[in-house]
Amino acid sequence: MLRNSLVTLGAMLFAGTVLAQTSHQPYAGQDKRAIKSLSESEIADLVAGRGMGLAKAAELNGYPGPMHVLEHAAALGREIVAREAELDAAFAADRIDAAMLKAKTDEIAALLGRLRAAHFAAHLETKPVLTAEQIARYNALRGYSGTESGTPHHPRRH
Repeated sequence: MLRNSLVTLGAMLFAGTVLAQTSHQPYAGQDKRAIKSLSESEIADLVAGRGMGLAKAAELNGYPGPMHVLEHAAALGREIVAREAELDAAFAADRIDAAMLKAKTDEIAALLGRLRAAHFAAHLETKPVLTAEQIARYNALRGYSGTESGTPHHPRRH
């Protein structure tokens, strides 16, 4: 009986330690990234001009979005990566203050807004040139029709 209790207690302590480590360390390992706030896949998506769900409201409401319309998205993505790198470097060099922080984050936010607008514009420009059947087929291929939950799954790229 005592042995079973000790085994159970040990298992609970181990599980609690693992849970505490994972829940209190959500950014563990991210300090090794080239740009701490962006994963390698996020950098690649931004530089390539991929959607990253930025126009999800359009995508999930029947406004298809092709990559070829997104010519400005890649340029904006590269600008965002460059500004994130500057912000990361300022923190790494311990040379950031409140004014610089505000200026850098405002600039990044404005670029993200422009990038999101570019993605929405691509969806707006695409819908009028497609037939209802083409849009229905697009939605089916993307997995937006016939889902059990009624909530379509949205992949990151479009």
